[in-house]
Amino acid sequence: MSDHPLTDAVADAVTEVGGLLRVWRDDAEARRGVWEGSQFKAEADARAHRALSERLTAIDADIPVISEEDPESLKRERPSRYWLIDPIDGTASYVHGFPGYVTQAALVIGDRPEIAAVFAPETGALYTAVRGRGARRDGRPLPPLPAAPPGYGVLTDNTPEPHGIAARVRGRFGYDAYLESGSISLKLCLIAEGAAHLFVKDVPVRDWDVAAPGLVLEEAGGLLTRLDGTPFDYRGGYEHTGLVGGADPSTCRTVARWLAAG
Repeated sequence: MSDHPLTDAVADAVTEVGGLLRVWRDDAEARRGVWEGSQFKAEADARAHRALSERLTAIDADIPVISEEDPESLKRERPSRYWLIDPIDGTASYVHGFPGYVTQAALVIGDRPEIAAVFAPETGALYTAVRGRGARRDGRPLPPLPAAPPGYGVLTDNTPEPHGIAARVRGRFGYDAYLESGSISLKLCLIAEGAAHLFVKDVPVRDWDVAAPGLVLEEAGGLLTRLDGTPFDYRGGYEHTGLVGGADPSTCRTVARWLAAG
């Protein structure tokens, strides 16, 4: 049973697009693309944008879609209610044959996500959340996350071993366990389900990267902040510097304070 009339519909949309992404992966043209700064843009990104936008518009034509792959949508003032989508989060993983990518959408109302769906095509994992009503994986409620003090549990990032800021955090707080994972969204969802406990990044992060998985994490009892410890406010510009995501909100704040002081 869904927690909101739109939950099943958006979950179906991302699941269908995820299925298309798996089919397109066998098409060399879909994997072809170019680097734009630190972001790899593939033909599959554009295809997934069209497919997901069409499905969300069919759900409710009065809710506009704002997408990483539609620059014009990013130039306008934010609507009071809109879908914020990332057709492929983890494009580099997608084109290079790794499983760490997702397709995702969040319904943003005012200045916060209210409904979220994240689908990982290679594992079939579907994460959903409705504000105030909890988070689910594959339709089953995610249990509340237990306390995870600094240094406890699993640190996650997208390299075989911690590098950069992740290595700094590991050196300071003493995380012994480490999990390599792909997209930003997938790492936050892994924290929400208890497979990891902390994720720190100091690269540019966009609202569409974090809106859907951030709500999943929050509804499971975790916390997501910008690198300086302030919340993502979903107002004004879409780009921020870094993030801290934690299973334990207290640990998340502690790590953010240490990074800001350093």
